[in-house]
Amino acid sequence: MIIRAATTNDAAALMDLRIEAEQWLDEAGIDQWRNPETRAPALAKWRTDIAAGRTWVVQEGKAILATITLAPPDTDFWRRSDRPEEAVYVAKLITSRAAKGQRLGGQLLDWAGHRAQEQGKVWVRLDCWRSNFALQDFYIGEGFEHVRTEAPAHRLSGWLGQRAATVVRHPDSALLRDAGQ
Repeated sequence: MIIRAATTNDAAALMDLRIEAEQWLDEAGIDQWRNPETRAPALAKWRTDIAAGRTWVVQEGKAILATITLAPPDTDFWRRSDRPEEAVYVAKLITSRAAKGQRLGGQLLDWAGHRAQEQGKVWVRLDCWRSNFALQDFYIGEGFEHVRTEAPAHRLSGWLGQRAATVVRHPDSALLRDAGQ
Protein backbone atom coordinates (compact mmCIF):
# COMPACT_ATOMS: atom_id res chain seq x y z
CA MET A 1 0.00 0.00 0.00
CA ILE A 2 1.11 3.52 -0.73
CA ILE A 3 -0.40 6.88 0.04
CA ARG A 4 -0.18 9.54 -2.62
CA ALA A 5 -1.76 12.82 -3.56
CA ALA A 6 -5.00 12.31 -5.47
CA THR A 7 -5.25 13.46 -9.05
CA THR A 8 -8.27 14.47 -11.09
CA ASN A 9 -8.11 11.00 -12.64
CA ASP A 10 -9.01 9.58 -9.20
CA ALA A 11 -12.32 11.46 -8.89
CA ALA A 12 -14.48 8.60 -10.21
CA ALA A 13 -12.77 6.10 -7.88
CA LEU A 14 -13.38 8.43 -4.93
CA MET A 15 -17.07 8.60 -5.78
CA ASP A 16 -17.11 4.80 -6.06
CA LEU A 17 -15.70 4.64 -2.51
CA ARG A 18 -18.42 6.98 -1.31
CA ILE A 19 -21.21 5.02 -3.01
CA GLU A 20 -19.87 1.80 -1.50
CA ALA A 21 -19.85 3.53 1.91
CA GLU A 22 -23.40 4.81 1.35
CA GLN A 23 -24.58 1.26 0.71
CA TRP A 24 -22.75 -0.12 3.74
CA LEU A 25 -24.12 2.64 5.98
CA ASP A 26 -27.65 1.99 4.73
CA GLU A 27 -27.32 -1.77 5.34
CA ALA A 28 -26.02 -1.01 8.85
CA GLY A 29 -29.04 1.21 9.52
CA ILE A 30 -26.91 4.33 9.84
CA ASP A 31 -28.52 7.52 8.60
CA GLN A 32 -25.67 9.13 6.68
CA TRP A 33 -25.20 10.04 3.03
CA ARG A 34 -28.58 8.60 2.08
CA ASN A 35 -29.45 11.37 -0.36
CA PRO A 36 -27.94 10.64 -3.79
CA GLU A 37 -28.49 14.30 -4.71
CA THR A 38 -25.49 15.18 -2.53
CA ARG A 39 -23.12 13.21 -4.76
CA ALA A 40 -22.61 15.91 -7.41
CA PRO A 41 -21.74 18.63 -4.85
CA ALA A 42 -19.45 16.17 -3.04
CA LEU A 43 -17.65 15.36 -6.28
CA ALA A 44 -17.25 19.05 -7.09
CA LYS A 45 -15.78 19.66 -3.63
CA TRP A 46 -13.41 16.71 -4.08
CA ARG A 47 -12.21 18.17 -7.36
CA THR A 48 -11.51 21.47 -5.62
CA ASP A 49 -9.63 19.70 -2.82
CA ILE A 50 -7.65 17.63 -5.34
CA ALA A 51 -6.65 20.76 -7.25
CA ALA A 52 -5.55 22.36 -3.96
CA GLY A 53 -3.44 19.30 -3.03
CA ARG A 54 -5.56 18.44 0.02
CA THR A 55 -6.88 14.99 -0.99
CA TRP A 56 -4.89 11.78 -0.73
CA VAL A 57 -5.55 8.19 -1.71
CA VAL A 58 -4.27 4.85 -0.48
CA GLN A 59 -3.53 2.57 -3.37
CA GLU A 60 -2.64 -1.10 -3.54
CA GLY A 61 -1.76 -2.18 -7.04
CA LYS A 62 -4.31 -0.39 -9.19
CA ALA A 63 -7.04 -0.39 -6.54
CA ILE A 64 -7.80 2.71 -4.49
CA LEU A 65 -8.63 1.44 -1.02
CA ALA A 66 -9.13 4.70 0.87
CA THR A 67 -9.13 8.46 0.75
CA ILE A 68 -8.59 11.31 3.16
CA THR A 69 -8.75 15.05 2.75
CA LEU A 70 -6.86 17.46 4.97
CA ALA A 71 -9.29 20.34 4.72
CA PRO A 72 -9.36 23.88 6.01
CA PRO A 73 -11.19 24.28 9.33
CA ASP A 74 -14.95 24.24 8.87
CA THR A 75 -16.17 27.59 10.16
CA ASP A 76 -19.64 26.17 10.80
CA PHE A 77 -18.04 24.24 13.66
CA TRP A 78 -14.60 25.46 14.70
CA ARG A 79 -14.42 28.82 16.44
CA ARG A 80 -11.57 31.33 16.62
CA SER A 81 -11.29 30.43 20.32
CA ASP A 82 -10.44 26.85 19.21
CA ARG A 83 -7.28 28.25 17.62
CA PRO A 84 -7.97 26.55 14.28
CA GLU A 85 -4.50 27.34 12.97
CA GLU A 86 -3.07 24.78 15.42
CA ALA A 87 -4.70 21.78 13.73
CA VAL A 88 -5.10 19.79 10.58
CA TYR A 89 -8.69 18.90 9.77
CA VAL A 90 -9.61 15.44 8.52
CA ALA A 91 -12.49 15.25 6.07
CA LYS A 92 -13.89 12.63 3.73
CA LEU A 93 -12.05 9.73 5.35
CA ILE A 94 -13.44 6.69 3.53
CA THR A 95 -12.08 3.16 3.37
CA SER A 96 -13.14 0.42 1.01
CA ARG A 97 -14.92 -2.62 2.36
CA ALA A 98 -12.14 -4.57 0.59
CA ALA A 99 -9.77 -3.23 3.27
CA LYS A 100 -11.98 -4.33 6.16
CA GLY A 101 -9.94 -5.57 9.09
CA GLN A 102 -6.72 -3.84 8.00
CA ARG A 103 -7.30 -0.86 10.33
CA LEU A 104 -6.72 1.44 7.38
CA GLY A 105 -8.89 4.22 8.79
CA GLY A 106 -6.79 4.31 11.95
CA GLN A 107 -3.59 4.24 9.93
CA LEU A 108 -4.81 7.25 7.97
CA LEU A 109 -5.50 9.12 11.20
CA ASP A 110 -1.92 8.40 12.31
CA TRP A 111 -0.71 9.63 8.92
CA ALA A 112 -2.73 12.84 9.39
CA GLY A 113 -1.01 13.31 12.74
CA HIS A 114 2.37 12.94 11.06
CA ARG A 115 1.36 15.58 8.50
CA ALA A 116 0.21 17.87 11.30
CA GLN A 117 3.56 17.54 13.06
CA GLU A 118 5.40 18.31 9.81
CA GLN A 119 3.42 21.55 9.65
CA GLY A 120 4.08 22.41 13.30
CA LYS A 121 0.46 21.79 14.31
CA VAL A 122 -0.53 20.15 17.57
CA TRP A 123 -3.99 18.72 16.82
CA VAL A 124 -5.79 16.46 14.41
CA ARG A 125 -9.43 17.48 14.32
CA LEU A 126 -12.54 16.28 12.59
CA ASP A 127 -16.28 16.45 12.56
CA CYS A 128 -18.70 13.65 11.84
CA TRP A 129 -22.42 13.12 11.61
CA ARG A 130 -24.25 13.79 14.83
CA SER A 131 -26.38 10.66 14.35
CA ASN A 132 -23.54 8.26 13.46
CA PHE A 133 -22.73 6.94 16.93
CA ALA A 134 -20.69 4.03 15.56
CA LEU A 135 -18.37 6.46 13.78
CA GLN A 136 -18.07 8.59 16.91
CA ASP A 137 -17.13 5.44 18.85
CA PHE A 138 -14.54 4.59 16.19
CA TYR A 139 -12.90 7.99 16.58
CA ILE A 140 -12.93 7.75 20.37
CA GLY A 141 -11.29 4.31 20.03
CA GLU A 142 -8.63 5.96 17.89
CA GLY A 143 -7.79 8.39 20.69
CA PHE A 144 -10.02 11.32 19.84
CA GLU A 145 -11.77 13.28 22.52
CA HIS A 146 -15.21 14.75 21.98
CA VAL A 147 -14.85 18.54 22.01
CA ARG A 148 -18.52 19.47 21.60
CA THR A 149 -21.44 19.00 19.26
CA GLU A 150 -22.62 21.82 17.04
CA ALA A 151 -25.98 21.65 15.29
CA PRO A 152 -26.39 24.29 12.59
CA ALA A 153 -29.76 23.80 10.89
CA HIS A 154 -28.19 23.37 7.45
CA ARG A 155 -25.75 20.62 8.50
CA LEU A 156 -26.08 17.00 9.65
CA SER A 157 -22.50 16.83 10.77
CA GLY A 158 -21.31 18.53 13.93
CA TRP A 159 -19.83 16.01 16.38
CA LEU A 160 -16.38 17.52 16.88
CA GLY A 161 -13.36 15.53 17.97
CA GLN A 162 -9.65 16.09 18.32
CA ARG A 163 -6.51 14.27 19.39
CA ALA A 164 -2.91 15.33 19.77
CA ALA A 165 -0.93 15.10 16.55
CA THR A 166 1.67 13.02 18.38
CA VAL A 167 -0.77 10.15 19.02
CA VAL A 168 0.16 7.04 17.03
CA ARG A 169 -2.20 4.09 17.43
CA HIS A 170 -0.76 1.98 14.58
CA PRO A 171 3.04 2.31 14.77
CA ASP A 172 3.68 -0.50 12.30
CA SER A 173 1.65 1.21 9.58
CA ALA A 174 3.09 1.14 6.08
CA LEU A 175 1.49 4.55 5.56
CA LEU A 176 3.81 6.10 8.13
CA ARG A 177 6.79 4.78 6.19
CA ASP A 178 5.39 6.43 3.04
CA ALA A 179 4.43 9.64 4.88
CA GLY A 180 7.17 11.68 3.27
CA GLN A 181 5.50 11.55 -0.11
